[in-house]
Amino acid sequence: MEHIVTTELLQEITADQAWHYCIVPKKSKASVLELFIDSTKNNDAIKHELEMLLGKNIQLCPISSSETNKLLAKYYRKTNKRNDNASFISGNSDDFLVQLIADAHGTGSSDIHIETFEDKCRIRLRIDGKLTEKYIINKNDYPAIVNKIKIKSNLDIAEKRLPQDGRIFFNHNGKKFDIRVSVLPTLHGEKIVMRLLSKDSTDIDIEKLGFDEKQLADYLEAIKKTHGIVLISGPTGSGKTTTLYGTLKILNKEDTNLLTIEDPIEYTLDGINQVQLNEGIGLSFASALRTFLRQDPDVIMLGEIRDGETAQMAIRASLTGHLVFSTIHTNSAWGTISRLTDMGVPSYLLSNTLILTVAQRLIRVLCPHCKQEVPFTPEIFPNRFKTEIQIQSYYQAIGCEECYFTGYKGRKAVYEIIPIDGELSEAIKNNRYDINELLKIRNIKKLSESALMYFGDGTTSIEEIYPILVNEL
Repeated sequence: MEHIVTTELLQEITADQAWHYCIVPKKSKASVLELFIDSTKNNDAIKHELEMLLGKNIQLCPISSSETNKLLAKYYRKTNKRNDNASFISGNSDDFLVQLIADAHGTGSSDIHIETFEDKCRIRLRIDGKLTEKYIINKNDYPAIVNKIKIKSNLDIAEKRLPQDGRIFFNHNGKKFDIRVSVLPTLHGEKIVMRLLSKDSTDIDIEKLGFDEKQLADYLEAIKKTHGIVLISGPTGSGKTTTLYGTLKILNKEDTNLLTIEDPIEYTLDGINQVQLNEGIGLSFASALRTFLRQDPDVIMLGEIRDGETAQMAIRASLTGHLVFSTIHTNSAWGTISRLTDMGVPSYLLSNTLILTVAQRLIRVLCPHCKQEVPFTPEIFPNRFKTEIQIQSYYQAIGCEECYFTGYKGRKAVYEIIPIDGELSEAIKNNRYDINELLKIRNIKKLSESALMYFGDGTTSIEEIYPILVNEL
């Protein structure tokens, strides 16, 4: 049976010590620390050295090199710059905070969760969409790190009863990026979530996001138009903003005036005028959009359509000769139509302005080094789910050193792309929602069909696409 190492045990040694000595904590009792060690490294000299270094009696338990490497890769994930896995308990709160953020950025984390409960406090990192516990913090030391974060993000350290939002600009060892900070009062203290916002947009390539050949062609054709509205739908964290920035990179030319209103600004792009939403002083999506129309724009990007006023303004902007991009929270590409009409946008206006509607989700990609092929059985699909796609076999997540024994390596988007032509425009005007036949005629893949394509070719697992399949039942 595989040994499970708790977060408290992991903090007994640093990541550098773990990799240097090829050791992983096994058990800690009073002044005795039991450590797994690579059997080829096991000797009395290392034992005495560790006792001097850690200040405890050390018991070494030799295991094979392969088992040691597996535990090290799983529990002491390497980053671009090695950071200690040491506990905050005995450290300086400022040093620990810098270390924590650098560590999170180095491992590709999108969010840092700092939370407190009745008898413990913990820190978790969201990597590839999944939360992983990283640190356990002493209850007495928790307020210090909360106050340090509040000070750095210009928040009121005396206010502990109300939610607060702030920002930190991180600049350390050549790494520069913004962090959005959210503080929430809970039963046992304040919970903090820090969203790491990458400022580097150079790696965004629209051809590598997850479009298939036809979807990419349809998308690129639509964004060549000079006016109209393009809507991208999906839940929070589905990659909508990344798709938008990939689009803006294509449209960002010297002869084009691009304006964006965002909350928050996740990437910075030279040549694009980006505005940070600030509803506290009245700078909302709708009010910014009114001003944008007096700024002679060619392309406008709205971070999100949240209400009827913003929806009306976006439609008005697209009617007056501007190309407008925005996101909206719906479950499908065609669902954006009913959402906008519910917000008060007349269907005849929508049919005249909508040029493309997109739905997307993010799925984790199976690690190519360890994924395992198994025969397909229909029982793995949700009840009542039917598909015409023939699948002979599929791949499962296994886990290896390359993927830190998660079974996955990176993520990609799954898309549903509907270009609006004359017949679909008429369907919008007539409030027709059952358009499956029209989509089949146009060979347009639904989200579930795109997901099944990646499942069938071994890109991802059934666990990743299951929620998409269930959603379309």
